[in-house]
Amino acid sequence: MNFSFWCIFTYYFRSAIKWFLRRTTGLCELQRICYGEVKGAPRTNAVEYSLSMSKQLQIKQLILHLNSISDRMGFIGSNQNEVLQGAVRVVLLVKKIDPRIHSQFVISFGRCVEYIWGYRQLIAEVEQLRTTQYDSDNPEHEDQLYKLWSKLKPDEPLEERITKQWQDIGFQGEDPKTDFRGMGLLGLENLVFFATVYRSAAQHVLSHSYHPVHGYCFAIVGINLTSLAWTLLKEGCAKTYAYNIENVPSIRLFHHFYSYLFYEFDRFWMECRPKDIMEFSNIKNKFETNIRICLQDPNNDFRIGVAVDNV
Repeated sequence: MNFSFWCIFTYYFRSAIKWFLRRTTGLCELQRICYGEVKGAPRTNAVEYSLSMSKQLQIKQLILHLNSISDRMGFIGSNQNEVLQGAVRVVLLVKKIDPRIHSQFVISFGRCVEYIWGYRQLIAEVEQLRTTQYDSDNPEHEDQLYKLWSKLKPDEPLEERITKQWQDIGFQGEDPKTDFRGMGLLGLENLVFFATVYRSAAQHVLSHSYHPVHGYCFAIVGINLTSLAWTLLKEGCAKTYAYNIENVPSIRLFHHFYSYLFYEFDRFWMECRPKDIMEFSNIKNKFETNIRICLQDPNNDFRIGVAVDNV
């Protein structure tokens, strides 16, 4: 009840509180956040919330403008500096902040803007991959599939394109393309990234999938984890991870996030010691709950597997 009362109080009296604090500190809310909050997720989340709650028309228009650019995948790229500087200038003018006096604010706020709209663009980029269906007539798609095999089975040549050998790395049938229907090209690119960048870790996980009792279908589980990673990204839960890294969110970040999930899920699965694959849904749900709890801590850098991080 006390929490609910405080939420209602701050919602209706937010403007008065902000006015009082500005008069007493000489700083606007965004300045107080950038100077007072720990960098990373705590600061970026607070800036994002402050901007979203703004009643000033120029700020609302700025948000719509940045949303539009990010949704078109034009925020991170060749025009990034120009767009970023323009956004910072708008806020400096609206909030009457002198950049010569508050140069550190310019840097900190600009960094937050990069992460907030870089994350939004990442959602658009991941969705584009997810909705791109695997095409066996596309040489680039086929090359990726063969690359997955060569990374996971470097000493075992693939006899032909359609073969039961694919089941050795966890696909359901003789042609893997049918297993990518749900997550499209995203599922394949996740698997290839894990097998390439975290090769030792991927081999370690693959070896567990062969366990006579606790084994599972490596590729199918991997595609299921692509779905989980996508859900966490889309819902905003993955912001804790994305906002606490050194680099601005990118598709590579999503692949890293996926790799951590896969490695950690394997560890969790083996600890649960399931009797058979029929326990997959139950264990996956428990794993997802644990990950969501972990992501609720804005100070968590989400370095799931030390072994993976050191690969």
